[in-house]
Amino acid sequence: MLLAFTSPNDLRSESVFVDFDFRNAGLAVDTPDVGDTLKYPIPNNNDPYAPTNTSPLYLGGGTSSSGFTYDPKTNQYVRIGPDGTPYYMSLEEYMKYDMNRAAQKYWKDRTAQSGRSNGNSIIPQLHVGNQAFNRIFGSNTIDIRPQGSAELIFAVNSSKREDHALDEKQQRVTNFDFKEKIQMNVRAKVGDKIDFGINYNTEASFDFDNRMKLAYQGNEDEILQLVEAGDVSFPLNTTLIQGPQTLFGIKTQWKFGKTTVTTIFSQQKSESKNITVKDGAQMQEYYIKADEYEDNKHFFISQYFRNHYNEALENLPAINSPINITKIEVWVTTIGAPVNQNRNIVAFMDLGESDPFRTDIILPNYPSGRIPDNATNDLYTTLNASPAQIRNINQVSAFLSSSPLKMVAGRDFEKVENARRLNTNEYTFNAKLGFISLNSRLNSDQVLGVAYQYTIVGDNEVHTVGEFSDQGIAAPANLIVKLLKSTTVNTKIPTWDLMMKNIYSLGAYQVSSEDFRLNVIYESAE
Repeated sequence: MLLAFTSPNDLRSESVFVDFDFRNAGLAVDTPDVGDTLKYPIPNNNDPYAPTNTSPLYLGGGTSSSGFTYDPKTNQYVRIGPDGTPYYMSLEEYMKYDMNRAAQKYWKDRTAQSGRSNGNSIIPQLHVGNQAFNRIFGSNTIDIRPQGSAELIFAVNSSKREDHALDEKQQRVTNFDFKEKIQMNVRAKVGDKIDFGINYNTEASFDFDNRMKLAYQGNEDEILQLVEAGDVSFPLNTTLIQGPQTLFGIKTQWKFGKTTVTTIFSQQKSESKNITVKDGAQMQEYYIKADEYEDNKHFFISQYFRNHYNEALENLPAINSPINITKIEVWVTTIGAPVNQNRNIVAFMDLGESDPFRTDIILPNYPSGRIPDNATNDLYTTLNASPAQIRNINQVSAFLSSSPLKMVAGRDFEKVENARRLNTNEYTFNAKLGFISLNSRLNSDQVLGVAYQYTIVGDNEVHTVGEFSDQGIAAPANLIVKLLKSTTVNTKIPTWDLMMKNIYSLGAYQVSSEDFRLNVIYESAE
């Protein structure tokens, strides 16, 4: 055992060490020295550069120092560790240690002052050290704060139909499914004057929910007070006239003394309506222009029905038409993966017409105005004279475009591979007036074709236009049908007249005939 005594009168603080040997003194020692017997020994940190250990196991006190102190006697720097162990550094070592610590503190302080330690955004604030930038934008800070999420779904859908009537290529169909879901909100500020915001959501219910605006806010003493571009509003300081709120354009505000001038050039993206509810029913006024008809939804199935439409409706509610359509199949271009009701079709504009458009190659078998039928002109007979070409989806285009037919694709005929037959709940048809109404509007690149049968009052003969899928023509052979809509829009050909332009939608349901008023206003050009 060692004991240290220090003389209080000696400035040199010399120590005297005395060694006591208990064994020589005759004192009994029962516990032998077997080393450290703690189950979890306390580690000793011998790293002089490490920070002071603040563990509660170290009681601390005057024996510990928070930093190095200089000892002039040894010309060294000493630091007392948390366990009371002294650590020494030479002058060169301490200068190197102090320089590294000062450099780390300097860069840490600069980072905090520049705003890069901001944890509210994944993009730190940027500072532009330019006086001109500060005078123009009011500050040297550029702050961008994006928020949102993006989800991408990519899949492959492959299906195989084991139908021996189809060739090997048509039995397997592979389609790619790609979906994206984006919800993004970006707020950017350049200085204190420019503010830019974007709010975009792919699943928004309305287009005007996706907003974007760039704004410049001037100071109070500037002439140009405000510039906004994108989704802007134009509120008015009066209750008599309400300003539009959902606009897309450019808005500026100028201040000349006490005079404020606001200008706006924009397109209105919203509409306000007044709804009156009386006795549980809603009353509303609609203003519909003549050119706002429902396009690509309602079609006559033949020129004959269009020419006799007004005649059949002369004595309403009775319909003056001897025709009764008993069977109809409607074919459209497939969108998406094929289904079970798919067939290759070739649709012809002049099929069953007594007044064909191509009179140079199609000869009428009956006078003009005759009822539609496959035998009304010689087109159907001419096509069936070459079954190898007309039934082959790969050869039919070259066959029809060559001599002697010289038909024009997109005008005289349309070839559709794997066209889809609509279900009966996807359309309605008028058996007396001869027109169909689709539940959904066709796209501009979709083809519409039909095949139908009908009878005439007092006559047992069944008239047919086109071919049906259950007629005995096995797949993949092409079906010949009547063309109602092609991929080419041409107002000078008969298919343009087949699209009905006298049906309008009110955008309302369960309309009551009570208090219903229809006013047709015609404004003469003279």
